Amino acid sequence: MAARMGKRAKRARGTDGNSVRKELELKLEAVLQSRANANSVFDILEYLESENDSDVQTAIRTCSKLFGTLLEKGELYIGDLPSEDANLPDSMGAEEKYKIWMRHRYKSCVSCLADLLHHNSFQLQELALCILMKFIVLEGKFPLEAAKWKNDYRFSRPLLKLVVTGLLSEDKDFSPLIIRFQEYLEYDDVRYYTMYLVYEHITQIQKNTKESLTAAFQNNVFGLLSSINMPVDSELSHFLVEKKEKSDDWKPAQLKEHKKVFEKVWMTFLKDKLSVNLYKKVLMILHESILPHMAKPTLMIDFLTAAYDVGGAISLLALNGLFVLIHQHNLEYPDFYKKLYSLLDPSVFHVKYRARFFHLANLFLSSTHLPVYLVAAFAKRLSRLSLTAPPEVLLMIIPFICNLIRRHPACRPLIHRPTAPGELASDPYIMEEKDPAKCQALESSLWELEALQNHYYPDVVRAANVISRALSMQESDISGLLELSSYELFEKQMKKRFGSVPLEFEPVRGLLGRKQDITAENFSI
Repeated sequence: MAARMGKRAKRARGTDGNSVRKELELKLEAVLQSRANANSVFDILEYLESENDSDVQTAIRTCSKLFGTLLEKGELYIGDLPSEDANLPDSMGAEEKYKIWMRHRYKSCVSCLADLLHHNSFQLQELALCILMKFIVLEGKFPLEAAKWKNDYRFSRPLLKLVVTGLLSEDKDFSPLIIRFQEYLEYDDVRYYTMYLVYEHITQIQKNTKESLTAAFQNNVFGLLSSINMPVDSELSHFLVEKKEKSDDWKPAQLKEHKKVFEKVWMTFLKDKLSVNLYKKVLMILHESILPHMAKPTLMIDFLTAAYDVGGAISLLALNGLFVLIHQHNLEYPDFYKKLYSLLDPSVFHVKYRARFFHLANLFLSSTHLPVYLVAAFAKRLSRLSLTAPPEVLLMIIPFICNLIRRHPACRPLIHRPTAPGELASDPYIMEEKDPAKCQALESSLWELEALQNHYYPDVVRAANVISRALSMQESDISGLLELSSYELFEKQMKKRFGSVPLEFEPVRGLLGRKQDITAENFSI
């Protein structure tokens, strides 16, 4: 058959699209009208390997009509399919042998469609995907496997496995096709079986190779898993393949079963060593899209604590997940604030996750039960870092520090200490100390905020002047300042209207500088 398909592929290069369409339509009609024309199926299948994309599309649509009709009419063999090379018993009737033969042709068609998922043309990939999903629906209505018990629900997992395996390529980015597949993940049965098949596929690959999963495979897995929108309602009733009768033990219809397999597939995937970029992507969605849908969110403790210990941007992103586990699942992390303190360095003002970090830091430092030395250490460290911070950050940091002092009145001596050191050399605060309990922040003062009263940007000066007055009890709202950018500050200054600026010299009249000459009267400027 491969040789015949090769001939057809070469011959198809010079064929006209309309002539191919007409040829396939005639062959389709012939096959459906009489079993005597069954061999024409080979001619239809040959076009699936044509080098002309248009011919392949026509062949895919023709196969869809052909085997869709055969499934509906019951023209395909039902039950365990014998091997194509097997000697069939003489007692088997001609009709049954025909159905077995046609079932093998259907199997060849499905195999070709699975191969087309890796085609260079996205249009062909998309069309092959849609037809395979159509066959899943048809096999649900007209099953090819014998029922093992009454009212058995028959979802074609082998067909879906071909789709999932095709999407999880180990050497090619399948993001566009995964996005197209996302609409099928809205069906509860497709979502459940997809998650289970992804879990099986990852487990199998991890078992067969000792090395880390390829970057392309990891990205495809993440793209597929992150496309899953887990249901919220416990009543699941949106299925691609309808079930005639509901049963209490049917897993795709149970939210708890979805959560179990969701948890299992994510935990299996996160066991592998991820790239830094993928690590960040996982942490960015973990608190909203993963933890709330896990049966046991506390299983993520090891992953999140390990990420929090990495440092840099990864530690910042791990804060979201840790916040959920600490406040909702009673996670105890003894050195949490010590680690949070160590994350405060000049780079934290320039990362793109700055707003998220300070939003969470504000929440973690909002408790009035925190020890005074700890709050003082955070306030002092932020004050020291503010000396080199850009203006848009200062407009957020200064109110942030003031809010810490408002929440913890015991820290007020930091801004009202008459004997405070006025310069860096005499400051007892130890910037290099990683333990907030040993940095001597309470013995220092926030002289850095007073220094900012001489800042070149007027709004920073006004913000810093607040420490020169009695600090009010009401906290400042910093939510609108978290994502402030230098571009916004620049635009704000550009829109300001300034009055006339007084000059210290008298404008010149006349070309030669004399007021009463003829040039001044006729050529004045």
